[in-house]
Amino acid sequence: MAEKPLRFLGSALEDLRAFPDEARRVAGHQLHLVQHGLEPSDWKPMGTVGPGVAELRIHSDGAYRVFYVAKFAEAIYVLHAFAKRTQQTRNADVDLGRHRYHELVHARQLQAARKRRK
Repeated sequence: MAEKPLRFLGSALEDLRAFPDEARRVAGHQLHLVQHGLEPSDWKPMGTVGPGVAELRIHSDGAYRVFYVAKFAEAIYVLHAFAKRTQQTRNADVDLGRHRYHELVHARQLQAARKRRK
């Protein structure tokens, strides 16, 4: 399978770069697997964020999470990356992921409508 490009929304790239070295390396490797159509080693679906959204779970010097969606043909979209400090994911993190997901869907709909008009 061809490698899908990664596209980072909002501050997701900067947030991921702020992870400690080992957590950043693990996140990068797991996203690379997803780019090749493979399943990451530790993930769960995050339907509360949006249909098709998954959460990478990284345990390295703490707990880190990356929300992404891989269901679109053109790219894998990284919605949010953050350090998890409590047992339950904070509502603010879920809300930010949901907001970026909805913005992505809206932008894709506008782009499709423009293409149909041409």
